[in-house]
Amino acid sequence: MHPHPLDPVDRTILNALQRDGRATVGDLAEAVSLSTSPCWRRVRALEDAGVIAGYHAHLHRQRVGWGVLGFVQLALHDHTADTTSALEREVMAMPQVLSCHNLSGRYDYQLEVVAADLASFADYVRTHVRSLPGVREISTSFSLKEVKRTMALPL
Repeated sequence: MHPHPLDPVDRTILNALQRDGRATVGDLAEAVSLSTSPCWRRVRALEDAGVIAGYHAHLHRQRVGWGVLGFVQLALHDHTADTTSALEREVMAMPQVLSCHNLSGRYDYQLEVVAADLASFADYVRTHVRSLPGVREISTSFSLKEVKRTMALPL
């Protein structure tokens, strides 16, 4: 996948949308000194090119009942395509897993998992994560303090 070429106007539009995904086309047009129609066409082109992948509300996890954020590292028995595909397919269906990364190094995968409290986190790991295909070893750690979380990319 090759990067989409971005000119300064595109970058300004994208930065504005990263700050406020609810910005109107009028707000964006003003930020880039364009009229609304050409600005709307640029936003549409960025969406069509897949540069803008979606618009999301950022929720405060504790206020919606997810008091614990943990990281679960997984080492697999084997690395066959069947095992990794099965694991990834099951992880995709796990709503409490916020992200999953295939890693280099000691562990093969890292999951970012939310839970209501420590007891429910432990139960989730025992009942759901341990049963994932091919899991040989699990290591967990917890976020004591979230220093930074952003989805905004530097442009």
